[in-house]
Amino acid sequence: MSDTTQRLATIALTGKVLGALFYQAPTSPDVATLYATLEDPSWPEQWPVQHEELAVIAQRMAEGFAYSQESLSEAWQRLFIGPYALPASPWGSVYLDKENVLFGDSMLELRQWMRDNDIAAEQETNEPDDHIGMLLMLAAWLAEEGLQQQVDELLSWHILPWSGRFLELFIANAGHPFYQALGELTRLTLAGWQTGSLVPVAPKALYF
Repeated sequence: MSDTTQRLATIALTGKVLGALFYQAPTSPDVATLYATLEDPSWPEQWPVQHEELAVIAQRMAEGFAYSQESLSEAWQRLFIGPYALPASPWGSVYLDKENVLFGDSMLELRQWMRDNDIAAEQETNEPDDHIGMLLMLAAWLAEEGLQQQVDELLSWHILPWSGRFLELFIANAGHPFYQALGELTRLTLAGWQTGSLVPVAPKALYF
């Protein structure tokens, strides 16, 4: 297997996992098997992006399942739905738009890029396309299709310019061991994705 093929296979697997954890509620049947796997702290053996911190991350995730102060579902609701202000907004335009709004210019640029590449948005509701979970799953789909150039463009133009700031806030304010660990796992996995990219990360100003 070539380095490029291996890299795309890594993005395809890890993007689906991480994207689903950010985007879908723990009560969703679609992620039941995934959560059951993560409850066992031995999963790092199979994680394609190896790192010395994985064992600690896995242990923290496992502790999150038994966390007495807040269930996984309650934490996910607080972090991604509300009703109160979200500790770390999962939408890119909040960071990249001067007005810190949803459906900002950066999200419109993402939609134009998707149209240019014949990528149809799959969500049924009229929600922004730049949710971190949706973008990670989109990267996974592109990788599965073998579209290296599109993977690198999505990563360098529409994910990495703001994901570091999002993850910084998310880890600091998640207030739950599972989701703190998810943020840390995503940060080191995205660093692994970036290795081998042929497209430099776009320098974009952050406003949040």
